Amino acid sequence: MRLKILDRYLIKNFLITYVFVAFVIVLIICMIDYTEKVDDFLEKKAPLREILVDYYLNLIPYWINYISPLMVFIATVFFTSRIAARTEIIAILSSGISFGRLLLPYMIGATILGILTFVQVGWILPKANKIRNNFEKTYVKDQFYFSGHNVHITIADDVYAYLESYNSSTNTGNKFTMETIKGNQLIQKFYADKIVWQEKKQKWTLQNYQVRTLDSLGEKLSSGMEIDTSINLYPKDFQSDYNLFETFTLPELNGHIRLLKSRGSDGLEVYLIEKYIRFTQPFAILILTAIGVIVSARKSRRGVGWQIALGFMLAFIYILFFLLSKGVAEAGTINTLFAVWLPNIVFSCIGLVLYKTLPR
Repeated sequence: MRLKILDRYLIKNFLITYVFVAFVIVLIICMIDYTEKVDDFLEKKAPLREILVDYYLNLIPYWINYISPLMVFIATVFFTSRIAARTEIIAILSSGISFGRLLLPYMIGATILGILTFVQVGWILPKANKIRNNFEKTYVKDQFYFSGHNVHITIADDVYAYLESYNSSTNTGNKFTMETIKGNQLIQKFYADKIVWQEKKQKWTLQNYQVRTLDSLGEKLSSGMEIDTSINLYPKDFQSDYNLFETFTLPELNGHIRLLKSRGSDGLEVYLIEKYIRFTQPFAILILTAIGVIVSARKSRRGVGWQIALGFMLAFIYILFFLLSKGVAEAGTINTLFAVWLPNIVFSCIGLVLYKTLPR
């Protein structure tokens, strides 16, 4: 379909308004963030270049993505209410163009933003988040030390590992045990006094080890002073998981979810929520754009300010609903996929009701 002059006019001004709204809101957020963290920057002597480049240059796209549905909605209401106040929409509809056709350029603009958002959160933003999170762990957060004792980890089907303690600074574990159990039967037990990660080999070195194997022929025992082995266990499993889910690209996130499922680990919901949000966000942009046009297309006697205020109110209701659904999903009370999609489902219904009740 060939775009008309009117379509290009609406798409262009819609996207320009979005960029303006995003710039203003993110600028305010960065100013608030700086006032909160300036003491940490000064105390830990963060270099100015790292503050500006490593932190804020990567914080800006993070916030643009995080509140993009809100900004799209506000931009839609702000732009549409302005042209409605100038009776441009009345003139458009009076020329024979239907309201559904009027929505088309908005949806094209929202689709462009949705595609850019999906690509950004799937592949680009995680790389920026790695740099930003490393900065925060260095200059904002306290230094992390793994403090767990008597750690139990499922590292594969029917394979269970135990560590009495682990030192994250030296990547060394003490009193390591690995058991292979099928059903209620112990097949093999691997024990070592110490386990040390070898960075160059990308393997663990087990010191003073013993292997006990049980089969139909009986029990076999073997031992040694040192052996290198590969285990589905890595030093990163004992490192800080501060906002770790934000640093995975979409393929990496899927791989990490499979790893957690194979281990039967806790905290799987956080990564599932992150995955589903990356798919729901582009649809949220489309839904909120449509609602924004519907609530602001009519010329209001109360003026543009009332329509913008109404837009803000609906946008914050969406965010509140989203946060509540996310909290319920993290608690494991309801299905994670359903909880993440619920705000979009509810606001799609609201949009349909508003569209049906809109005077033509």
